[in-house]
Amino acid sequence: MADLSRRKMLITGGALGAMGALSIGSPAHAWTWSPTGSVAGTGAGLDPRWVWDEEADPLVASLLDSGAVPEVNRLLWDWNRNDQPLPAGLPADLVAFIEKARQLPPWADRTKLETAATFNKSRGLYLNLLNGVGGGMLSTAIPKEARAVYYSKGGADMEDRVAKTSLLGFAVGALNAYRPDGTCIVQSVKTRLVHAAVRHLLQQSPHWGGDIPISQEDMLVTWHTLPTYAMRKMLEWQVPIKPAESAAYLHVWQVTAHMLGIKDEYIPMTWDAANAQSDQILPRNMGPTPEGVELTDILLGQLAEQTSPGSVSRPLCNALARYLVGDQVADWDGIRREPVWDPLISSAWPKLVRFREGLIPLPLVPSIAWVIDEAVRQYILFFLTKGKETKIEIPTTNRPGT
Repeated sequence: MADLSRRKMLITGGALGAMGALSIGSPAHAWTWSPTGSVAGTGAGLDPRWVWDEEADPLVASLLDSGAVPEVNRLLWDWNRNDQPLPAGLPADLVAFIEKARQLPPWADRTKLETAATFNKSRGLYLNLLNGVGGGMLSTAIPKEARAVYYSKGGADMEDRVAKTSLLGFAVGALNAYRPDGTCIVQSVKTRLVHAAVRHLLQQSPHWGGDIPISQEDMLVTWHTLPTYAMRKMLEWQVPIKPAESAAYLHVWQVTAHMLGIKDEYIPMTWDAANAQSDQILPRNMGPTPEGVELTDILLGQLAEQTSPGSVSRPLCNALARYLVGDQVADWDGIRREPVWDPLISSAWPKLVRFREGLIPLPLVPSIAWVIDEAVRQYILFFLTKGKETKIEIPTTNRPGT
């Protein structure tokens, strides 16, 4: 961690001190969320902190230990569509796993998935901003996730890491997400394999201590920084959402959770259940780390460069990020306060949303809102374009040099 600057260490050290006894990962918080609120409706009720992926983990560990992963990645490179047969030459046990893992759960509802696709299209600006950018800023304030990203292979090349992460997000939001010609099943299964590889590899890193990474709870925490967070923010912004659209948006993410290997007994059945689960597990899993501050700085630096190369656009990016995630998370992430842009965005963005939704007339929208509107478009474009540059592959090493 020699490349983490003294400034960033001081930022996170101060924030940690301010938290005092409110530990970010306190084991004193018992798991109380009931599986009766899940899509399964029942379950063992085991604390998801101590549950991983018993199907994918031993399989991928054996592939890594035998040196088979490079050839597997080569063969899977052109496996892209949901209905596409697997290429010949893959190990038999991997084929058996993928063929099982690519099946939609029996409770998947095609009508809801189609409604979700239409909703994702009509609310694409908000969802891309919240899932792509807001979710990204939240993820760097999750200590286990920030450290897992930083010390895994992707942490050394954040542009590539953003691209790979974006692939799944775009697939979920696509009109054909779970149709035969879509890619969401493929991206989900590949991501599940990547998670298994990271679990195996990070335990060999001298910089990783403690529990096995990417537990069921870790995946749930990340899940809540996407649909649960996005729905809460859209409601806060007073975006009109029909009950059928709300249910469908939840459903597409329920199916995606299942495809990523989250057990059905942990996947919330309703938004009320999702909010209750989020309120229990996010507080105990969020806080500052030097790795998270470093990753945030890299991401915002890339966004500023993308938004307006050579200009002083970083303050605008900082303010937009702070507005999306709030002061506490922004402080944990080491995002600077911007005395000019912070109040402008918090005042103008809600009016811009209400104008877009036909709730207020144009004269009531301040002129600065259109500068912010264009910045938002460029902000999103960074994530949209990065996703076209790469494909998800199983890593074979941790971060180089660590």
